[in-house]
Amino acid sequence: MTPETDTQTQQAARPADPCIMVIFGASGDLTGRKLIPAIYNLAKAGLMPKNFAMVGVAIDQISEEDFRKKAGKDMREQTQGKGDAPVECALCDSLVERMFYLSGDFKDPNLYQKLATKLAELDKTLGTPGNYFFYLAVSPMFFAEIVRQLGAANLNCEVDHIWRRVVIEKPFGSDLESAKTLNREIQKTLSEKQIYRIDHYLGKETVQNILVFRFSNGIFEPVWNRRYIDHVQITAAEELGVERRGGYYEHAGALRDMVPNHVMQLISLTAMEPPVSFQADAVRDEQSKVLHAVTPMSPEEVLARAVRGQYGAGIIDSEHVPAYRAEPMVDPNSTTETFVALKLSIDNWRWADVPFYIRTGKRLPSRTTEIAIQFRRAPFVLFRDTPVEKLSPNLLVMHIQPDEGISLRFGAKVPGPQVRVGAVNMDFHYTDYFGTEPSTGYERLLYDCMIGDATLFQRADMVEAGWSVVQPILDVWKALPPRTFPNYPSGTWGPKEAEDLLKKDNRHWRDF
Repeated sequence: MTPETDTQTQQAARPADPCIMVIFGASGDLTGRKLIPAIYNLAKAGLMPKNFAMVGVAIDQISEEDFRKKAGKDMREQTQGKGDAPVECALCDSLVERMFYLSGDFKDPNLYQKLATKLAELDKTLGTPGNYFFYLAVSPMFFAEIVRQLGAANLNCEVDHIWRRVVIEKPFGSDLESAKTLNREIQKTLSEKQIYRIDHYLGKETVQNILVFRFSNGIFEPVWNRRYIDHVQITAAEELGVERRGGYYEHAGALRDMVPNHVMQLISLTAMEPPVSFQADAVRDEQSKVLHAVTPMSPEEVLARAVRGQYGAGIIDSEHVPAYRAEPMVDPNSTTETFVALKLSIDNWRWADVPFYIRTGKRLPSRTTEIAIQFRRAPFVLFRDTPVEKLSPNLLVMHIQPDEGISLRFGAKVPGPQVRVGAVNMDFHYTDYFGTEPSTGYERLLYDCMIGDATLFQRADMVEAGWSVVQPILDVWKALPPRTFPNYPSGTWGPKEAEDLLKKDNRHWRDF
């Protein structure tokens, strides 16, 4: 079976505008694993401009030739085996030829003068008209500094039809105050329309599909409210531990790492009102309203509705794995949380009294991210004189990773002389209907940045609204250090308190 499409209304995506991409932190892991392969995938799909170049900037003293060799190697290794077609060597070589490299200290004004000179040279030789976007794949400590230096070198200036944009990776701040400060600092140099705060979760097809699913299907939006929905569960689980990120994770923790950005984006897309259009600010206006409607917890509510955990040693896939405190670059007495479960409320007309349960953590039994919408149970009255003992609620699940798709659970009569009801699942998998395309999750986001579509990027007010929800929890947890860490073995679904969080409401977490 294949999806039906109206060929009269389908429009092919246009190639992006001629431009130069500048990656600060070009020698890092993100560039090699995600960004360079994403450039190749976009070029293969015909969405990259012919007039394109990439300039890598990093502190590492390596030659441009060595940078190109590594870029070509990353391109081949990270795209090989993804999708049906082999790597196109000619395309790969063509892209590598348009990759350049500068080394220097991010705090040194001379680096930015060299960069400005290089960009001007490339504009002349490659026919790029002065359109630049700067990708900050660097430590957050450099975000404000790099933006300030770009302004001092006049690399932020937009004249006539020339555009300049800056893509900023997460984490955007470490708490509410630091996020506000960072916003103020970069807005001294850039206008809001030049700032692209990236969240790679929004590059996933199912996340982008939430709006299409909700607003293009007449059968779902009428029941998408408190009258029909009992509660919502959002799970973002990982089998892996912190791996080599112990140094970063010690300062971040699961709450900072996942909730203000990834989780809040999923909540906003699930709960927002219909926008007046799919224009960037129309969509983000509605997302912002939802995030501002998430009720911040009082200290007493934090104790009752927020659970934290840290993984101990355990078994995953028949292998023994160490406790968090035994991971590299982790304090052996660490009180950093690796698991968070929350009960959130959205104080508006559509969602009043509908709890949103959130859980995210590391060293859990499976890698999965999903949004589960559980509907209210149908009245049992009709079935009281039958063998049916209870009715299972309908459940709609949006599977975000690893197997992207949507499933719907409903009741059907089990064949036989008696009235018995069984749960039936209708499953839609992206790969079954649309096949597979090679993707790192960054292709759509880079493409949108090049064409100036900021829909999938966070606005300043959205970032601050997300931190406003998290800040009261951070404050309480800082004042009351945990006494029971580690409190869940690796390979389990978190501490007992997470299960109790739903049991108090006569609910339970979805099984996997």
